[in-house]
Amino acid sequence: MNDARIVNEKDLKKLLKKDKLFAAIHKQYGPPPGWGRDPGFISLSKIILEQQVSLASANAHFQKLNTYVPEFSPAHILKLTDEEMRTCQISRQKAKYLRELSSAISTGGLDLESLAALPEPEVRTILTAIKGIGHWTTDIYLMFCLQSKDIFPIGDIAVVNTVKELTDARTQEEILELAEEWRPLRSLATYFFWHYYLRKRGRS
Repeated sequence: MNDARIVNEKDLKKLLKKDKLFAAIHKQYGPPPGWGRDPGFISLSKIILEQQVSLASANAHFQKLNTYVPEFSPAHILKLTDEEMRTCQISRQKAKYLRELSSAISTGGLDLESLAALPEPEVRTILTAIKGIGHWTTDIYLMFCLQSKDIFPIGDIAVVNTVKELTDARTQEEILELAEEWRPLRSLATYFFWHYYLRKRGRS
């Protein structure tokens, strides 16, 4: 397995040794899947659609939009009217966010291909400058698309609730302090929490 990926044998051994919490999850459910997505406009658009809704709902909305346009590209997204967006079940707010992203790419203000070569703080600064892209969206893009190894998405409800279930940490400050112990493998720790959350609920 490629060590450049978040889930790899070398890092798994390190994290399991670092904290027995992950060893317990590993014993119960095995290692987390090596989740990943291709970097680029489509993946970032999907993550925007996933904000504050279920993955199933977001995927359904993406499929409607993807079927509606000749090609899922910034140029075609910018051509859509509000009514067309509503027809594809895209809320006014999400439509605005997709247009902001599309505009940034179309005008040359954002080069998604260049992000892979930049350090995480710089990627975060670039992406969060676009309206509609906050830290959660950036965290997910960094982990899934760029395979950044030390991200902890404190804005992710499933992760926070799982940490609360499995540890004594209760406040955001306590959770962040606890997460410091998992550096530089906080992304892998996050994958374990998602893995536990989904498997316990019979989901994949």
